[in-house]
Amino acid sequence: MMTLYLNPRTRRFSQVRNTNVHVPVDVSANGEEYVLRAYLPGLKAEDVQIEVLENTITIQGEFANQVLDENEQVLLSELPSGRFERTLRLPSDLDAERAQAEMHDGVLTLHVAKAEHAKSKKIAVLAK
Repeated sequence: MMTLYLNPRTRRFSQVRNTNVHVPVDVSANGEEYVLRAYLPGLKAEDVQIEVLENTITIQGEFANQVLDENEQVLLSELPSGRFERTLRLPSDLDAERAQAEMHDGVLTLHVAKAEHAKSKKIAVLAK
């Protein structure tokens, strides 16, 4: 099971922590929610932590280091290994209570509803 943290923290700017692992992310939006997709091949749902606070989403985890037989030597190493942390700041506040995440075939999909106060509202104009 993924862990979704709702603990208050200081605001951060969009950033990638100083790691050697880059996690590619796509973010889309509609009127009600943001949908974030992150490519995390080889990770299980329990290996990923997600935190939603105000208008930021932080994804953390760790790719296992490759274990070689004693008679193997690395000639090329491009697979991700080690810890990663990716923080994204979105244009409006989020409703962390209604966030849902799932992992399927190495792709994390996170649905996070926009906070009610961040949604656009139609205002009726009254004639006098």
